[in-house]
Amino acid sequence: MPLSLFDTHCHIDFSHFDEDRDEVYARMQQAGVERIVAVSVEMNQAAALAALTEARDNVWFSVGSHPNHEETTEPTVEQICALADHPRCVAVGETGMDFFRQHVEPEIQQHRFRTHIRAAKETGKPVIVHMRDADEVTLKVMQDEGVVGCGGIMHCFSSTWEIASKALDMGMCIAFSGNVTYKRNGELRDVARQVPDDRLLIETDAPYLAPVPHRGKRNEPTYVRDVAECIAKVRGVELETLAAMTTRNALRRFNIEE
Repeated sequence: MPLSLFDTHCHIDFSHFDEDRDEVYARMQQAGVERIVAVSVEMNQAAALAALTEARDNVWFSVGSHPNHEETTEPTVEQICALADHPRCVAVGETGMDFFRQHVEPEIQQHRFRTHIRAAKETGKPVIVHMRDADEVTLKVMQDEGVVGCGGIMHCFSSTWEIASKALDMGMCIAFSGNVTYKRNGELRDVARQVPDDRLLIETDAPYLAPVPHRGKRNEPTYVRDVAECIAKVRGVELETLAAMTTRNALRRFNIEE
């Protein structure tokens, strides 16, 4: 079975890749990483992300504003929907709640998060959720706004099985990044072991959170293979099986034809 991996969350448009972006694309394809989603963190990225994806058949993008990005004006449902109408846009976000670094006031983060969920429901596209040190309020907003109506992805999941279960009950997929490979994160690997087959996703969050054995270096989509290898091991399956399963889940979640 040929290897087919899908990096569901990276930032390939960031300046970290300006010197060697074409080489990064080549390396990822050699490693069996066939598809990626370039995820937005600010509203004014949309045009550049659209252009980036139009140039390559295996790259898609999202539209949204990170909870800690200081926007000049807060995005509206109408603005998000208009930008998300592009045929290569497959998701809304990343959005959510982040109390680890509060560059944006919690009240503004929460308002922004609600706006993004409403836009996701309007467009029929999944919402990409960033959650850091804000589990309960994130889940409350998701419940209040009926996130089950659009579904989505708990990006770079780093919490407990209890929190994962509540998100799963709301129709969410759970995505794991390089931190699942870190030695101290045995509990997180146990969560990755328990996520149902049809809700499991993998990602890099490149250029951040490079997995073992690349920790401390710039992350890139190629290294999603290391994430997949780690999770395959804890779930007791072959790498090819894990890759095929998570790619199938990503295609379905993003409504991308195979």
